[in-house]
Amino acid sequence: MGDHYRTRLTHTLEVSQIARTISKALRLNEDLTEAISLGHDIGHTPFGHAGENTLNQIVPGGFNHADQSLRVVDLLERDGKGLNLTFEVRDGISKHSKGRGEVLCEDPACMASTVEGQVVRIADIIAYINHDIDDALRGGVICQGDIPTDCLKGLGDTHSKRINTMVNDIVTETLRSGDGGLHITESVLSAILNLRDFLWDRIYESETVHADFHKAAKILKELYQYLMDHPGYFLTLIEKESLYDSLERCVCDFLAGMTDRYAFNLYEKLFLPLPWTVL
Repeated sequence: MGDHYRTRLTHTLEVSQIARTISKALRLNEDLTEAISLGHDIGHTPFGHAGENTLNQIVPGGFNHADQSLRVVDLLERDGKGLNLTFEVRDGISKHSKGRGEVLCEDPACMASTVEGQVVRIADIIAYINHDIDDALRGGVICQGDIPTDCLKGLGDTHSKRINTMVNDIVTETLRSGDGGLHITESVLSAILNLRDFLWDRIYESETVHADFHKAAKILKELYQYLMDHPGYFLTLIEKESLYDSLERCVCDFLAGMTDRYAFNLYEKLFLPLPWTVL
């Protein structure tokens, strides 16, 4: 709820800044890098990965935010006409996601076909690792003393120092290798992995955060079922006279495109009584 916490939009801007910095230093296509960066999370759900997991459970055929990002740019934008993006941009968007996977992807099936797409993948990791620590400190979930000492020594004791260390290391090692691929030193890579493990253990999977995950899942599940049961009302919400796909998929698109606040407000409107009606 605070004005200083990251949102999906501010995360996207940070990814774009980091990715463009790396691309500029490596003399890559900065415009391609920025296009992939700006589109990489456009299919993300309200309530972050908690929302993504919920839709994956309840929607026939499952749900993945990278695939949804492609669906947005290919189909949903411009009232069904899509944005007519290049293969390179679409490929980078679809292969940016990694979860707890490799920082530098080596699997051809999961690796973007362009170096620019690979840069966005690692810029995404750099951005969320650092800003999630910043937000967790601000929110009182952790304190500075909780952060692993080796990570602070290896990467830096402030937000900006850690980003600077990671970006400089990638640029320096990549230029030094000269083989056309992205590279990072073992020491910095190890510190990044340790920092990411710390985030998963102390923040993403903490009891406090997971308690809210269950609440978020309840909101999305009940909204999904209500809209499935009331297709006429759903059409008025999306301001269309007919469905452009199956009801399940259209409702999924609608839910995935919500902000947290919109989901809260719609849930309140549909399921909670107005204060003046409660006697």
